[in-house]
Amino acid sequence: MHALFDEAGKFMAGRILSEADASAQVELDSGKRVKVKAANILLKFDKPAPAELMAQAQALAETIELDLAWEFAPEDDFGFADLARDYFSENATLVQQAGALFRLHESPHYFRRAGKGRFRKASAEILQQALVAIEKKKALLQQIADWATALGQGECPQPIREQLYKILFKPDKNAPEYKAVVEASRATHTAPLELLQKAGAIDSAYQFHWNRFLFENFPKGTGFPPLEAPLPPDDLPLAPVQAYSIDDSQTTEIDDALSVQGLGSGTVVLGIHIAAPGLAIQPGSAIDQLGRHRLSTVYMPGYKITMLPDPVVQIYTLDEGRANPAVSLYCTIDEATLAIVSTETRLERVPVAVNLRHDQLDHIVTEAWLRDPSIQVENTPEALLGLREQLSFLHRLAQSLKAQREVVRGKPENFNRPDYNFRLVGNDRGEPVGTETVQISTRQRGAPLDLIVAEAAIVANSTWGSWLAELGVPGIYRSQASMAPGVKVRMGTKALPHAGIGVKSYAWATSPLRRYVDLVNQWQIIACARHGATAALAAPFKPKDAELFSIISSFDATYGAYNGYQAGMERFWTLQYLRQNQLTELTATVFKEGPGGSFLVRADDLPLVFPVLGAQNLPRGARLRVKLGAIDDITLDLHGTVLERLDSPAPDAASEGDTEEDDDAVAGPIAIAVDMNENEAGSADPATP
Repeated sequence: MHALFDEAGKFMAGRILSEADASAQVELDSGKRVKVKAANILLKFDKPAPAELMAQAQALAETIELDLAWEFAPEDDFGFADLARDYFSENATLVQQAGALFRLHESPHYFRRAGKGRFRKASAEILQQALVAIEKKKALLQQIADWATALGQGECPQPIREQLYKILFKPDKNAPEYKAVVEASRATHTAPLELLQKAGAIDSAYQFHWNRFLFENFPKGTGFPPLEAPLPPDDLPLAPVQAYSIDDSQTTEIDDALSVQGLGSGTVVLGIHIAAPGLAIQPGSAIDQLGRHRLSTVYMPGYKITMLPDPVVQIYTLDEGRANPAVSLYCTIDEATLAIVSTETRLERVPVAVNLRHDQLDHIVTEAWLRDPSIQVENTPEALLGLREQLSFLHRLAQSLKAQREVVRGKPENFNRPDYNFRLVGNDRGEPVGTETVQISTRQRGAPLDLIVAEAAIVANSTWGSWLAELGVPGIYRSQASMAPGVKVRMGTKALPHAGIGVKSYAWATSPLRRYVDLVNQWQIIACARHGATAALAAPFKPKDAELFSIISSFDATYGAYNGYQAGMERFWTLQYLRQNQLTELTATVFKEGPGGSFLVRADDLPLVFPVLGAQNLPRGARLRVKLGAIDDITLDLHGTVLERLDSPAPDAASEGDTEEDDDAVAGPIAIAVDMNENEAGSADPATP
């Protein structure tokens, strides 16, 4: 005796070995024995063999017309054998009964399963809806197949073109556009990005990178809603100083300025003045929500997306010729020893006499020019001549501060590679289109103006960081436990040492127009300046405030994405520079071993790291002439081949300035601005375009 039974929604047949009231022992054709409940046995038979019955019934099931079967089926629950007798004949065979069972079971849109071989036919309305849905699904499957065929033939259907970034980077795997790309990719054995590129889905490499960035970070666009910019308090005292800023020529968000008083008196007062949007922007306000959403200004060659709306920036940027609201740190300094004797923080309006532009002045303000008043440089601006004595003092102070930090660090800071500045020529519309001519210039790290503002930033950020901790006011800090390999800079709410800079605590607070964490810290500093010992009660953020941890988490991720995009765009424009200048060879220095047996090299005169073949067994620091391969503007890939070695360095030679953070250069170098920022590798503000 054999049995056809239902096992968890799947039909099986086998020989009955033994049978009891509630169950039976059945042996399948595979030899496996299973225990089957009596209620799940739907048919018992002697002939044909189980496998033969299953095969014949499956074949017969395909011939049953569902519309006709639905017409024959009774309105109430019915068994499969009942339908077989109505559909075939009163004496329906075993194969016909099993065929009816299989057909009913596989057609839930016509017949609802009631269990144990029983069914109920769907209502006419539900059936019609189901049939329409089935037809739509068939049409959709055909559409997917047609799209996949077109992609394989090098044509990109418009619906797929419109979903390009979603398909590649945030796919809905149930979407037909995505399924078509997957199907075409499998059929052509081509990666999706390459497939879409060959099909013409990407018209412009630059727009591809730009629109991908917007898709991932600014899906609603980069514009600001119409909001009224808050005005600063009108009772701020006027500072008795004449301050000046030092930034790139294209900088519009001028966060910082310096002033010097008392030169020649033995006691000098250095003023470090930071733009103070925190005096008017309130935590939780509409403007604050905009800043917290963006978290930082986004920089890229030729363009930027500001963190705050332009009307807000225009009110608080430290423009020359006016008195600007500022949070000022005054450092009293012994002129002879250059030791900082005391510090004081004030909220005030600071007159800014001039905005100096380092890219216009670096060739003038050299160490020799600062040391020797007799050195004259043609076309030196009058404003700069008037500040020569102050800048000379500030440079000596910066050198002293740097030396003190290097003692704590345990080794000197070396800046043997330049920073690179990008300028795009040929587009007056603001936002680049990717066809502009790119000019790349260099500026050596550690130049006098660079050193002055960097050391002033370190003084302000470390002083304010310690002050917050002393008053029990939480802030957002950057710390590094040691300079050992693998020990990264981290953000947190505790005032911990920063080994890389050489200070006991460090809180970003000198770029509140451009970084949200600086604005948060400025609110806390303002509370300290106003309330002193009771500042912890008045500060917007209290100890162990969950909001601070949320801000840190969001900022880390967002700032990393922004810097990654800037690095990618700088690499894009560097590759364009190679193409525009028809450069087919470069001199480069071995950097480190790369993937696939290649070695990474750093171009000597461009911000570019790329893999080369033929550098095996060459030490780090070896200088090479490299032949360049093809440029891929989408993946930003460039490979090279070693033509010759240009030197014979010692086996362990290396570039002293290379650090673990330099690995980021593989994706694209990040230029460091000359503004109020530390020399912390990989963390300073990108260069303002």
